[in-house]
Amino acid sequence: MATKKNINIKLKIWRQKNAKEKGKIVDYKLDNVSTDSSFLEMLDQLNEQLVNERQEPVAFDHDCREGICGMCSLYINGQAHGPDSRTTTCQLHMRKFKDGETIYIEPWRSKAFPVVKDLVVDRSSFDRIQQAGGFVSVNTSGNTIDANATPIPKDDADKAFEAAACIGCGACVASCKNGSAMLFVGAKVSQYALLPQGKVEATQRVLNMVRQMDEEGFGNCTNTGACEVECPKGISLENIARMNREYLKASIK
Repeated sequence: MATKKNINIKLKIWRQKNAKEKGKIVDYKLDNVSTDSSFLEMLDQLNEQLVNERQEPVAFDHDCREGICGMCSLYINGQAHGPDSRTTTCQLHMRKFKDGETIYIEPWRSKAFPVVKDLVVDRSSFDRIQQAGGFVSVNTSGNTIDANATPIPKDDADKAFEAAACIGCGACVASCKNGSAMLFVGAKVSQYALLPQGKVEATQRVLNMVRQMDEEGFGNCTNTGACEVECPKGISLENIARMNREYLKASIK
């Protein structure tokens, strides 16, 4: 039977009291961290230690802790969501780190994601982009049709499903040297553009969402590809190309 292993680590964490005050890296030491614990459970352990020492706990975002919601967005040792590929922070385990290792933990760095406190950033810009056009208004009153009765090519259905896997965590923005949100917007445009239900507002949707993206202050895409590499759900760059085609068609119309 395998013996549970504990490690001792050093943490360098970004602490910032609020959006207006200047932040700084603060050092912490944490002992007896189980390698079976998740990264967020490690932060919970740290906060318990800080509370017992009558210090201010570290603020960080979390919700489902199942790799679905996208809330647990952190820069860990200079990588979005840490050293494991296609893994959210909540699904990252401490077995990925060594005894005595120093771990740097920072919030997303982007003009469009201002720091609220410590490791928490404001990602409401993503909400506003989706609200600008990410909806479907098909009239179903009296004419309801079973979704399964609408023929959709499997290739289109698969690509729409893959685009819809985007959890809106913002790793693409944080990893991009330009702070671009085009992978996120491309995924949201694609999941509608590929299905018949989404074609009703297709023209106005892509125009509205791209305009809102620009208004939020996100940068443009220069095909570096860091967004796809750091995306925990592996959202493809194909979605950016599809969004560009949809935008071009909508602009001509």
